[in-house]
Amino acid sequence: MMAAVLYGKEHLQVEPVAVPTVNSGDILVRVKVALTCGTDVKVFRRGYHARMIVPPAVFGHELAGDVVAVGEDVSRFKVGQRVVAANSAPCEECFFCRRGLQNLCEDLLFNNGAYAEFIRIPARIVARNTYLIPQHVGYQDAALVEPLACVVRGFEETAPRSGDTMAIIGLGPIGLMFVKLAKLHGCRVIAIGRRRKQLERAAALGADELIMGADDSDPVKIIRGMTGGRGVDSAIEAVGKPQTWQWAVNMVRRGGTVNFFGGCPNDTRVELDTALLHYSEITCKATFHHTPASIRKALDLVCAGHIAASFFVNREEPLANLLEVMRHLMSHNGHLKTAIVP
Repeated sequence: MMAAVLYGKEHLQVEPVAVPTVNSGDILVRVKVALTCGTDVKVFRRGYHARMIVPPAVFGHELAGDVVAVGEDVSRFKVGQRVVAANSAPCEECFFCRRGLQNLCEDLLFNNGAYAEFIRIPARIVARNTYLIPQHVGYQDAALVEPLACVVRGFEETAPRSGDTMAIIGLGPIGLMFVKLAKLHGCRVIAIGRRRKQLERAAALGADELIMGADDSDPVKIIRGMTGGRGVDSAIEAVGKPQTWQWAVNMVRRGGTVNFFGGCPNDTRVELDTALLHYSEITCKATFHHTPASIRKALDLVCAGHIAASFFVNREEPLANLLEVMRHLMSHNGHLKTAIVP
């Protein structure tokens, strides 16, 4: 089969490799679509991911496809079914799993290899985090389930109430998903982005107010003006930069909640006003990855038609063009997803 193999920093080759073999609890899936992801762009730029992938390896992790082979012990799936598989599965036995924090599992099993004609789904993911795709749901829509599940968990951890005002900083696909979830929940949304097109997309998804977060602007001051000086009830940081982390803290009201969803580069340090955090009782949270429960909730949102690929995917490219796509995404931060079609 043809597959995209990552050899190191910005070193990617689409080349023939062996079709994965299927063990007794595994399934083999013909990839119908694999979506690009900001994490994949970071992996391409750095040449590795400490927890997810060590080169040389086939990479990519947002996928949907058809079952073409099943192991002898597999009873939940059969050849010909349409499935979406998450990129990880917890052990369900460790300290964190027993406390409902499967995303922090001490033995979290990751799976990569979506940028290929076929991908092996290992037994643990088959058993705990693979799902049938209803006939009315397209492959691109289904492939959104993994990133959407991360957003679902982040939104639940932030715990806004209907009627709350939420600021969302960063309007790439993740930020736009937060906009959509917040509107479904009945929130007033203030969307902050650096590009006019991003703001237009946020408005199309229901954002109530828009702020251009240019270098010479002060979104915190603007938001204070929009909220009578009080600040927003909650702020989602979906960029991953120290400046926007600080914006998030400074724009919430007393008793407000900040979710540092965007991960900053390794060894980053952020200075926060301790008096502000303490005397205003600001809650600061960070949300990493997803759980099987959030995957199921994300799939339900997709099946109900609340989340559709048309809002988050703007083009299709063949697998042979993946290197060009990665280079483009690396130099055009904030763009929508590309559907890679092996």
